[in-house]
Amino acid sequence: MVKKLLIAASIVSASFAVQSSDEMMKKGKEIFEQTCSGCHGKDGTGMKQGGFSVQPRNLTKSILNENQIYLVAKKGAYHWGAVTTGMPAWEGVYDDDSLKSVAHYIYETLSKDSSKKVENYKYDSSKLSEKALKRGKKIFFRNCAYCHGKEGKGNGVATYNPEKSIFPYDLTKLILSEKQIFLFAKFGGKHWGSQKDDMPGWGVKYDDETLMGVARYVEEHLKKKRDRN
Repeated sequence: MVKKLLIAASIVSASFAVQSSDEMMKKGKEIFEQTCSGCHGKDGTGMKQGGFSVQPRNLTKSILNENQIYLVAKKGAYHWGAVTTGMPAWEGVYDDDSLKSVAHYIYETLSKDSSKKVENYKYDSSKLSEKALKRGKKIFFRNCAYCHGKEGKGNGVATYNPEKSIFPYDLTKLILSEKQIFLFAKFGGKHWGSQKDDMPGWGVKYDDETLMGVARYVEEHLKKKRDRN
């Protein structure tokens, strides 16, 4: 009898989970179409918008996981290192359940395939040699600091040129993991949804070990310890 009750409870629990996910998808789709699609397009690939310094991202190439999407929607891109406010914070408009629903919809419908590629990418920087770590720091100052600044705050000398407007991220505020930083450095921003190629793919010039060293340097020496939950 007890066994039958446990089986019945499991079935009910599973049904509730599926129903809950369906409800999130329905609610998330409504919010996405009402709010997000105005910039990102109904297909999530991004639309060219007047008045934006940085064009809306192609969400089908997003490197972010579902929780990261939720946090960007909640706090806005500026909170996580963007130097423009094109992607605003929606926490003053929608409650947490609504924002989690739209993040779930975006992830499941648009970003999942791209995000899974990141998740499945083999990455292990635990065995980096001291030489590789020093080289990572050296490469950061040689290349990355030109745009991102020596302290990673997005204020490198490249940003002083008014004829070439670029908007490097403030790396101290990044929501990205070390692995995601590495993949941005390796493949470039456009590969992961940016509409421009200001952030180049350095994988054509440096090997993985070197770029892992760069990512480790950003992760351990530039990123501030902040609440990312």
